[in-house]
Amino acid sequence: QVQLVESGGGSVQAGGSLKLTCVASGLPFSKHYMAWFRQFPGKEREGVAGIRPADRSPDYAWSVRDRFTISRDNAKNTLYLQMNDLKPEDTAMYYCASIVTNALNARFVNVWGQGTQVTVSS
Repeated sequence: QVQLVESGGGSVQAGGSLKLTCVASGLPFSKHYMAWFRQFPGKEREGVAGIRPADRSPDYAWSVRDRFTISRDNAKNTLYLQMNDLKPEDTAMYYCASIVTNALNARFVNVWGQGTQVTVSS
Protein backbone atom coordinates (compact mmCIF):
# COMPACT_ATOMS: atom_id res chain seq x y z
CA GLN A 1 0.00 0.00 0.00
CA VAL A 2 1.38 3.37 -1.04
CA GLN A 3 1.32 5.75 1.87
CA LEU A 4 2.78 9.05 3.09
CA VAL A 5 2.34 9.80 6.76
CA GLU A 6 3.11 13.27 8.11
CA SER A 7 3.75 14.28 11.69
CA GLY A 8 5.19 17.20 13.60
CA GLY A 9 2.54 19.84 13.11
CA GLY A 10 1.19 21.84 16.00
CA SER A 11 0.74 25.28 17.45
CA VAL A 12 3.60 27.71 17.97
CA GLN A 13 4.08 31.41 18.56
CA ALA A 14 5.47 33.68 15.89
CA GLY A 15 9.22 33.35 15.64
CA GLY A 16 9.12 29.73 16.76
CA SER A 17 10.12 26.57 14.96
CA LEU A 18 8.58 23.25 13.99
CA LYS A 19 9.94 20.22 12.14
CA LEU A 20 7.62 18.21 9.96
CA THR A 21 8.34 14.57 9.14
CA CYS A 22 6.90 12.41 6.37
CA VAL A 23 7.46 8.66 6.28
CA ALA A 24 6.87 6.94 2.95
CA SER A 25 5.96 3.34 2.28
CA GLY A 26 5.05 1.35 -0.81
CA LEU A 27 6.83 3.57 -3.31
CA PRO A 28 10.43 3.92 -4.59
CA PHE A 29 11.16 6.86 -2.31
CA SER A 30 14.82 7.20 -3.29
CA LYS A 31 13.85 7.67 -6.94
CA HIS A 32 11.14 10.28 -6.45
CA TYR A 33 11.16 14.05 -6.19
CA MET A 34 9.48 14.74 -2.84
CA ALA A 35 7.81 17.91 -1.69
CA TRP A 36 5.83 19.79 0.89
CA PHE A 37 2.71 21.71 -0.03
CA ARG A 38 0.39 23.78 2.09
CA GLN A 39 -3.21 24.78 1.80
CA PHE A 40 -4.95 27.82 3.24
CA PRO A 41 -8.72 27.68 3.80
CA GLY A 42 -10.53 28.17 0.51
CA LYS A 43 -7.31 28.17 -1.52
CA GLU A 44 -5.48 25.75 -3.81
CA ARG A 45 -2.53 23.81 -2.47
CA GLU A 46 0.73 25.62 -3.08
CA GLY A 47 4.22 24.27 -3.24
CA VAL A 48 6.43 25.13 -0.28
CA ALA A 49 9.59 23.13 -0.91
CA GLY A 50 10.77 20.20 -3.00
CA ILE A 51 13.90 18.06 -3.13
CA ARG A 52 15.44 15.96 -5.88
CA PRO A 53 16.04 12.28 -5.23
CA ALA A 54 19.72 11.86 -6.04
CA ASP A 55 21.62 15.10 -5.58
CA ARG A 56 19.04 16.35 -3.04
CA SER A 57 19.06 19.85 -4.47
CA PRO A 58 16.08 21.82 -3.16
CA ASP A 59 13.47 24.16 -4.55
CA TYR A 60 11.68 26.72 -2.36
CA ALA A 61 8.77 29.07 -2.64
CA TRP A 62 9.94 32.66 -2.26
CA SER A 63 7.77 33.12 0.81
CA VAL A 64 9.70 30.50 2.80
CA ARG A 65 13.18 30.80 1.36
CA ASP A 66 15.79 31.35 4.10
CA ARG A 67 13.32 30.23 6.79
CA PHE A 68 12.45 26.65 5.80
CA THR A 69 14.81 23.79 5.00
CA ILE A 70 13.78 20.60 3.24
CA SER A 71 15.83 17.42 3.59
CA ARG A 72 15.48 13.70 3.06
CA ASP A 73 16.92 10.44 4.33
CA ASN A 74 16.59 7.92 1.52
CA ALA A 75 17.73 5.07 3.77
CA LYS A 76 14.77 5.76 6.07
CA ASN A 77 12.25 6.72 3.36
CA THR A 78 11.73 9.93 5.28
CA LEU A 79 11.24 13.54 4.25
CA TYR A 80 11.65 16.52 6.58
CA LEU A 81 10.76 20.18 6.65
CA GLN A 82 12.49 22.35 9.25
CA MET A 83 10.51 25.55 9.67
CA ASN A 84 12.13 28.45 11.49
CA ASP A 85 11.01 32.00 12.20
CA LEU A 86 7.41 30.99 11.68
CA LYS A 87 4.88 33.72 10.92
CA PRO A 88 1.09 33.79 11.37
CA GLU A 89 0.76 33.69 7.57
CA ASP A 90 2.41 30.26 7.61
CA THR A 91 -0.71 28.88 9.31
CA ALA A 92 -2.05 26.15 7.02
CA MET A 93 -2.46 22.43 6.51
CA TYR A 94 0.84 21.01 5.31
CA TYR A 95 0.98 18.01 2.99
CA CYS A 96 3.76 15.69 1.98
CA ALA A 97 3.75 14.66 -1.67
CA SER A 98 5.50 12.39 -4.13
CA ILE A 99 5.99 13.94 -7.57
CA VAL A 100 6.61 12.12 -10.85
CA THR A 101 8.89 14.80 -12.24
CA ASN A 102 11.41 17.24 -10.81
CA ALA A 103 8.97 20.09 -10.45
CA LEU A 104 7.32 21.69 -7.44
CA ASN A 105 3.89 21.58 -9.03
CA ALA A 106 0.70 20.01 -7.69
CA ARG A 107 -0.26 18.86 -11.20
CA PHE A 108 2.47 16.24 -11.10
CA VAL A 109 1.75 14.83 -7.64
CA ASN A 110 1.00 11.12 -7.71
CA VAL A 111 0.66 10.52 -3.94
CA TRP A 112 -0.52 12.86 -1.18
CA GLY A 113 -0.22 12.48 2.56
CA GLN A 114 -3.15 13.16 4.84
CA GLY A 115 -1.80 16.50 6.06
CA THR A 116 -0.67 17.98 9.34
CA GLN A 117 -1.91 21.31 10.71
CA VAL A 118 0.50 24.12 11.53
CA THR A 119 -0.87 27.07 13.49
CA VAL A 120 1.23 30.14 14.25
CA SER A 121 -0.10 32.73 16.67
CA SER A 122 1.04 36.32 16.88
